[in-house]
Amino acid sequence: MDFKSLREKNGLSVEDAARLVGVSARTIKRWEKGITSPRRSDLRVLKDRLPGQIGPIGEAASFTFVDLFAGIGGMRRGFEAAGGKCIFTSEWDDYARRTYQANFPDEHEIAGDITEIDERDIPRHDVLLAGFPCQPFSIAGVSKKNALGRQHGFMDKAQGTLFFDVLRILKYHRPAAFLLENVKNLKGHNGGDTFATILGALENELGYKVSTRVIDAKGYVPQHRERIFIAGFREDTGFSFDSFEFPDPQAGPKLDSILHACDEHPEGHFTVPPDSQPTNSASIVSSKYTLSDKLWTYLQNYAEKHRAKGNGFGFGLNGPDDKARTLSARYYKDGSEILIRQEGQNPRRLTPRECARLMGFDSDGTDPMKIPVSDTRAYKQFGNAVVVPVVAQIARYMERHILQIKGQGEARENSRARSPVHNGHRNPDRMYG
Repeated sequence: MDFKSLREKNGLSVEDAARLVGVSARTIKRWEKGITSPRRSDLRVLKDRLPGQIGPIGEAASFTFVDLFAGIGGMRRGFEAAGGKCIFTSEWDDYARRTYQANFPDEHEIAGDITEIDERDIPRHDVLLAGFPCQPFSIAGVSKKNALGRQHGFMDKAQGTLFFDVLRILKYHRPAAFLLENVKNLKGHNGGDTFATILGALENELGYKVSTRVIDAKGYVPQHRERIFIAGFREDTGFSFDSFEFPDPQAGPKLDSILHACDEHPEGHFTVPPDSQPTNSASIVSSKYTLSDKLWTYLQNYAEKHRAKGNGFGFGLNGPDDKARTLSARYYKDGSEILIRQEGQNPRRLTPRECARLMGFDSDGTDPMKIPVSDTRAYKQFGNAVVVPVVAQIARYMERHILQIKGQGEARENSRARSPVHNGHRNPDRMYG
C-alpha cells in the first residue's frame, strides 16, 4: 500500500501526516507524486495507526515500543502483557533471532546489529526497551579532549559502546519513556564510573527523569536473580520505583512449580519408559540430563576443594521445595548452579522447558515458549534472558505514565494543527531530529 493510500485510510491531511512522520508537507507531496520515496519506517508509522489495528494479545494497543538487544523477547512479552505493540526489533545473534521469530511471527523483520542501523530507519515509538550489554567505557577519547582543552559530555564518553546506540536512538526519537535492564553489578562496574556515565547521559544530556531499582525475581519465580532496571520518562510524571511494592523475595513459588509433572505430555526433552507408568518427575526426564559419574565426581571434588579454602564455590543441589540460584548463560557446561536431586541416582540438569518456566516464559494464560534450537543454545538464551513477570509488572507500573505523556504530546500536536503558523522549522524537509 502506498503512502497516499495509508494517509487517506488514516483520515489524515498532508499536514497531519507530515507532523506525524516528522517531515515537511512538501516532502509528503513529493512522495505522493512519485518524485521521491518514503522509507519503510515512514510507511510503518501509518500502518500501525490504521483503525482496527490490535496488539498481539488481542486488544487495541495503547502504546508502541521498540525492542533492542531483544534476545528471545522477554522484555517484549512483559510489555505486550501491559497492552503495548512492538513495531521494531533488533537482535544480532542468529540463534536468538530464530527463537524470537518462532515465538513472534511479526509483520516486521528482525533487524540485525544495532550499530549498523540508522536511527532514522527506526519507526517513531512511545517506549524504547533495551537489555543492553555492559561494556567498559573507553577513556581514550575523553583523555584526548582533556589534553586539547576541550569539553566532553557523557555521550562522548559512551562512544564506542553499545549503550551509545541506545542514546543516539533516544536522542533522535525522544520517546515518552524507556526501560533498560542490566546485571546488578552495573552500579559498581568500573568503580561506579560506568553507571554514573549512563545516568549522566540520560538525565543531564537527554533530559529524561530517571528512576532505578534492583529487583530480585525470587518473588515471581523460584530463582534468586537480581537485575537492575532503569526507567526514564521524557517528562516528570512522578514515576518512581520507590512508590511501588514488589513481591517479597522470601515468598513466591518453589521449584516444584516448574519441574516436569508425572502426567506431562513428552516433548522430546523427557521420555516415558516403555510399558511403565511414571510415578514422579525423575522417572520421565530423559537420562541425558542426568550427570555422568565422572562429572558428578568432579563437581563434588571441586566443591570440597573450595570449602577447605573457605570459599563458597560449588554446585547448587535442589529439591522441589527449594528456590534456585541464578540461571546463567554457562548453564550448558555442567549445570552446576542448579541441579535437581534424584532418588537413587546422580542429580540432573533442568531441561530447556524447565528453564523457560524458571524465567517466566510459560506463565498461565500464554502459549508455551517455542524452543527451536539445540539444548546448548537454549540454555545460553534463557540464561541471558529477563524474567518475564518482573518486566510485566514494571510495564503495568509504567503504562499510566506513558499514556500521560503520550496524551500531552497528542494535545500539543492538535494545538499546533489548529494554529495558522505551524511550520517554522529551519529544514523544510525534516522537521525533527
